[in-house]
Amino acid sequence: MVYVFFGVSCSGKTTIGKKISIKLDVPFYDADDFHSEANIEKMSQGIPLDDFDRLAWLQKISKKIDECNEKGNAIFACSVLKEEYREILSDSFQKKVIFIFLDISRTEAVKRLKMRANHFFPIELLDNQFEILESPSNAIKVNASNDIDLVCDEIYIQIMVEPTLGN
Repeated sequence: MVYVFFGVSCSGKTTIGKKISIKLDVPFYDADDFHSEANIEKMSQGIPLDDFDRLAWLQKISKKIDECNEKGNAIFACSVLKEEYREILSDSFQKKVIFIFLDISRTEAVKRLKMRANHFFPIELLDNQFEILESPSNAIKVNASNDIDLVCDEIYIQIMVEPTLGN
């Protein structure tokens, strides 16, 4: 099973994903590591990525999800904000993907982004993420504005309670 933690920047995807990966003893992958240099440069300049920019990135992640499904469980942190992006990551019956939506207020995301250091994502792009965000129809949804440890506990319980999710 692959769990994809998604939401806007600073919703806690990486922090929460890493904590849950340790708790479940499964590999963790940050989707930012799959971006091309051109995408990173574009975002660094405050230019939002478009669907074309994201396609190759999503295809790389999808391929890695396939590999992980063959080997066992894994966790990904990924800002798949549109339903069509999530469909690319779960595009076959062989894939076992569960999406976990880290829902966060804009106010909390801005606060966290201002505290973030050494990351290519500028605060100017946050509004664009909220604009394109499509609320998921098929995902575990948690309030990521809460304390990170509480969010992790809530996700862990939901994963472990649902028999098809835990192992």
